[in-house]
Amino acid sequence: MENEKTKRPPVVVIMGHIDHGKSTLLDYIRQTNVVEKEAGGITQKISAYEVELPSKEKITFIDTPGHESFSKMRERGASIADIAILIVSAEDGVKTQTLEAWKTIIENKIPCIVAINKIDKPNANIEKTKTELAENEIYLENYGGKIPFAEISAKAGTGVDSLLSLISIMAEMEDFTGDKNALASGFVLEANMDSKRGNQATVIIKNGTLKKGMFVTVEDSACSSNIMENFQGKMVSEASFSSPIRLIGFSKLPQIGAEFRSFRNKKESEDYIEKWKEHKTNSKIINKITAQNSLSILESKKMIPIILKADIAGSLEAIEKEIKKIKVKGDVKNAEFKIIAHGVGPIGESDIKSITDGDDTLVIGFNVKVDKNAQELAANRHITLSLFDIIYKMTEWLEIELENRRPKIETVETTGKAKILKVFSRTKEKQIVGAKVIKGRMVLEKTVKILRRDFEIGKGKILNLEKSKTKVKEVEEGAEFGMLLESKIEIVEGDVLESFNITQK
Repeated sequence: MENEKTKRPPVVVIMGHIDHGKSTLLDYIRQTNVVEKEAGGITQKISAYEVELPSKEKITFIDTPGHESFSKMRERGASIADIAILIVSAEDGVKTQTLEAWKTIIENKIPCIVAINKIDKPNANIEKTKTELAENEIYLENYGGKIPFAEISAKAGTGVDSLLSLISIMAEMEDFTGDKNALASGFVLEANMDSKRGNQATVIIKNGTLKKGMFVTVEDSACSSNIMENFQGKMVSEASFSSPIRLIGFSKLPQIGAEFRSFRNKKESEDYIEKWKEHKTNSKIINKITAQNSLSILESKKMIPIILKADIAGSLEAIEKEIKKIKVKGDVKNAEFKIIAHGVGPIGESDIKSITDGDDTLVIGFNVKVDKNAQELAANRHITLSLFDIIYKMTEWLEIELENRRPKIETVETTGKAKILKVFSRTKEKQIVGAKVIKGRMVLEKTVKILRRDFEIGKGKILNLEKSKTKVKEVEEGAEFGMLLESKIEIVEGDVLESFNITQK
């Protein structure tokens, strides 16, 4: 049959800071709008479900997408959701996870609606919340932007109908369509291993129709659609776009966020997997060659060892996680920290003795003291002990240390060129010459390369510059000047002096 594009229900995800009412809003919608009015325990059956509006329009809500699944989607350039709801508490305003959620929405390029929740609370301040959103470049309609919003109380249900209407309007504007005659495709929302049922996955169909007896593949994992459940946990024989379904019996656990494809028979499914494996192998070979080429250009990554001591195990665990986050800034990732030893308690003599002579080890203590013997031994061996009582102060210091200790790549930048017009006199290692700046500028006390027929024959240092018999600190392009140059090389007419800067990156 020919492709027949028809309107499809939107897939909606609700995101925001913890305790801002995401779960409460989902619970209210589920209890009042779920198809066939089945409310209790639905989220335990599947992590997405369909609701039906009074207009008979349907919306698919993703219940628990989690940060992991969204990060996997970003890696593959895919997005399960069509519309995002950013929920913000009118009591607390914009928080860290609000901004993290907003960043995810922007990166995935998902149309967004803001839901200002908890408007019924005594401490609610709607205007302040709108201002905070604007301060973080989240511009609502009539507040400098075009993002639609609804003021709601998820607990009481106030404004929820308006929010659902906004979703319906946005879906109409975005014009989400699908082809029911196509073979089903979409993305994996979640996957898990069930001791009785084996590998199973919840998928969202974004296009086409999946029928019983077909085969579904996710990368190199496959299963038949013989056991297919809808969001209510009921067996179905067919499902179409925007529907969340659970498939049981995958050959291996599928990757969250990965794309699934469906096929009419097992042979087509197996052929697809072989092509996927071939592509994966080729990609690995290319990545390996690229990595080897990078290593041939750059120095091997420098490992900076750390001995870490903390007051309690909880602090130790938290600090280790923070240290792992610290990365070299810029494109050249040629150094990183490595915790070679850690423990709870004061810095002792044995900690210092474990450091090999010449080893560039950092010894860090958090909320701990240093034993007297350890202090004396460290002083004798010129080992620095760094003590902190605030984690972010420690990480700031480590970021500076990483930058200072990483291998530097020197870059030479030419700043000026001058051609020798005449040689006036020469004494031991000093010469007076006349020249003209042909590019850039020549600066007093700069070191210069001496070039003869484009080959470097030595170096010199500018001791004096004169222009029109006046001493100057620099000479600009196009000007003629006199110079006293210190160099062991005897300069002749026609030589070129090249000044340069050396920068480290």
